[in-house]
Amino acid sequence: MSAVTSGRERATSQPPGGADSTENTASSEAQRSLRARIAGRGGRIGLVAAGVAAAVTLALPPMLTASQLSVYILLGLSAMVAVGLSLLMGYAGQVSIGQASFYAIGAYAAALLSIHGTPPLLALAAAPLAAAVFAAAIGGPLLRLRGHHLAFATIALQLILLSLLGEADWAGGSVGLQGIPRLSAGGTELGEDIHYAYLAWAALAVTVLVARNVVTSRAGRGLRALATSETAASASGVPVARYKLAVFTLAAAFAGLAGGIYAFFIGYINPGSFPVLLSIQFLVMAVVGGLGTIWGAVLGATAITVMVQFLNDLGSRPGMSASAPSILNYAVYAAVLILVVLFLPRGIVPALREAWQRRIARRASS
Repeated sequence: MSAVTSGRERATSQPPGGADSTENTASSEAQRSLRARIAGRGGRIGLVAAGVAAAVTLALPPMLTASQLSVYILLGLSAMVAVGLSLLMGYAGQVSIGQASFYAIGAYAAALLSIHGTPPLLALAAAPLAAAVFAAAIGGPLLRLRGHHLAFATIALQLILLSLLGEADWAGGSVGLQGIPRLSAGGTELGEDIHYAYLAWAALAVTVLVARNVVTSRAGRGLRALATSETAASASGVPVARYKLAVFTLAAAFAGLAGGIYAFFIGYINPGSFPVLLSIQFLVMAVVGGLGTIWGAVLGATAITVMVQFLNDLGSRPGMSASAPSILNYAVYAAVLILVVLFLPRGIVPALREAWQRRIARRASS
């Protein structure tokens, strides 16, 4: 009787599944605790990094020379386009090699409206709207294509657009649009390059905030499912076609806003301001930084812009041919893409994030 009683006591003292179940539960709780600690540290580090980046962004323009300030402005504008492209390719899984098309549409929309008497601030607001409307109009049939077919279609779209702008008298033809007024609001004119530096990076901050809110929303979860498998996402109730068109339009709006600021900053645009190489440059920025990451696009834009500036300076030295900068750019773009695909297939930011998480995990487990 005592043996039976002791057996019952042992049975009732153990949870269902026995000791193995207890060990599995403890292991899963430890893993959840570890992941929570990693996420907590990562969140704190992210906030500190964002604060440092904001401080550097505000403090840097007064310390730059005129040529460096121009590069700084173009860096901020490129990062805006790269953020949209990172969303488009990293989440919606849509390859675009013609993102400079929407950059050009935003620039021409802002320039044409301001030249014909529209207040510059309203003209700038119309730039992302024009790019988004154009993307929404062509996105339906265009996004039926997939893979390299879509990539070829986007680059063909840019070539067609540049040809039309080069032949259109209302767009200035091959000469382009001159005499674009400086951006002004409330009687205050942005006449200095440093003003456009702050404007470009403020617009980038808005772009990053919008992209982050999209990623963390319910639609963002649907986009992540879409990036994994369109079939599985559709079976789970995700409106695949609508989400693809929405992110395509959003990426175009980001590029259009950047193009509008570019038009007011430069004061002169023509079809040659938006070559195919520019679209490839945006693509390389997003891939190098890490597709599907917001900060990866910013980091990729920074790395590629600095590298392009170095190559331009190198190709412009005495003894170099006139085509040296373009040749160097194409060659280095190809080399960078090959190296990233081989050694950092997910991009710089995901690689750094994984390395940091492994380091924290080792410290936490020791």
